[in-house]
Amino acid sequence: MHSDSVRPAVTELRLSAFKSHRGVTLPLSPLTLLSGGSGSGKSSALQAYEILARLGSGEPLSRAVGEVAGSPAACVPAGAHPDGQGRRGFRIGCTVDGPAGPVSLDLAVQAEPELRIVGERLTGGGETLLTTALTDPTRPAVQAAWHTAGATPVTRAPLPDDRLGTSLLPLRVAGKTAGQRLVLAAAEQVVVALRSAFVCDPRPEVMRGAGVGGTGVAGEGDGRGTDGGGPGAGRAGRAAGARGGAAGAGRGKAVSAPGRARGPGGAGAAAGAAGAWGARARRTSGGEAGGWGREAGEPRDEGRLRSSCDNLPMVLQRTSRECARRHAVLVAAVRGACAGPVEGLRAVPWEPGGTGDGPAGAPAAAGRGGSTGPHGVQGAGDAAGAAGVRAVLDRGELGELPVEQLGDGELRFLALALVLLTGPDVLAMDPVGEVPSAHQQMTVMADGMDRCMDRRQARELVSLAVRMTERGHVRLLGTVRDPSVADGLPGVQVLHLGA
Repeated sequence: MHSDSVRPAVTELRLSAFKSHRGVTLPLSPLTLLSGGSGSGKSSALQAYEILARLGSGEPLSRAVGEVAGSPAACVPAGAHPDGQGRRGFRIGCTVDGPAGPVSLDLAVQAEPELRIVGERLTGGGETLLTTALTDPTRPAVQAAWHTAGATPVTRAPLPDDRLGTSLLPLRVAGKTAGQRLVLAAAEQVVVALRSAFVCDPRPEVMRGAGVGGTGVAGEGDGRGTDGGGPGAGRAGRAAGARGGAAGAGRGKAVSAPGRARGPGGAGAAAGAAGAWGARARRTSGGEAGGWGREAGEPRDEGRLRSSCDNLPMVLQRTSRECARRHAVLVAAVRGACAGPVEGLRAVPWEPGGTGDGPAGAPAAAGRGGSTGPHGVQGAGDAAGAAGVRAVLDRGELGELPVEQLGDGELRFLALALVLLTGPDVLAMDPVGEVPSAHQQMTVMADGMDRCMDRRQARELVSLAVRMTERGHVRLLGTVRDPSVADGLPGVQVLHLGA
């Protein structure tokens, strides 16, 4: 069970029964674009991938589904009828290739009347490595059995029904037998690949509203609440399940689902779902970041790009200093996508309340006041040092142009190009710190990749993606309206949905 590939990557996405998809298998290459008309299921495919990625990062099922799809019922295939007990659900899965060879993960999720994972299967090397099944509907647990190949062929134990069992295996498997080591290698490969995903959706309206100061409102770029919080809380706190196995296991944090309470035992162990590959806190210019976001009250990490790219100026300030070569490539790419001359791109001090048309010579005053929202997240007038930076284009004889004055397509191009040219340390995601970077591949997920762009801009962006994916450290899964933007470009796989 070995492969020449040393970087785990999702090579197949299965939508057995998910939204508009039934029995659909999507092969994923390093650069895959999904195309199709409205309602063909392009966005749904990315949502299924994101749900798997969140579960692999240690998030509870309610958060993984709620943040992505809005409600569990929204994931149920159209026309699916409930059984005699009123149960309906969905099924998704993936194949991950890497050092352990192809490993397949398949999930059966009950969406109604209550959300729970009712079945999970992990297979690889011709062996069934893990299975789970719901044996007692009155308990918030499933019966799990994993490959041992020792004196006892299979080990059985209960696991919580709101967590991905594969991500919990490092907490339960000792690795003493060859069979157990096979299970651990397969589980690690799947979790590393799923955790290495970054969902990017640059939002020009948010980038303009908050981007001049580089701060914005935490979570505003996503506009969705955490579990237990309403709209506006955004991605705050999504990393709780992926922030270190020991801390999660010790806290025993309760997670509630409609109609039943989860006790501290199962949920506490599950809170440390990442186990040996739990989130390693990375300190950068703005504090700590991990998982899919920041818990309310944590230090803002302005040096790491968020999904909505509302803190782009602060990230540009960091990246331009850290890697001049990559920054030069970014400038060249922006030059090819923007109307008018582009001599350079930089972050400059900006004084709130100044002229508004260009950068001022003095930085923002410390401790600029801001409002506090209902979830305790400070508003756009944020903390000292977080505001006071503006990104500008140097247009030579035409002077400097603040990037927030660019068109929507130009802004989205700039943000997506920056994502493709950076990596986990620069993005607001959970770096897999326990695995050497040379053995990792980051997967960028971009729904509506060519949104707001003309054909020239979209083709320039895909061309940049081709160059970056050829290096082997970045993969891209995106959706496009016009698949012809990839015509003639090497290494691009276009999958037409709904045909």
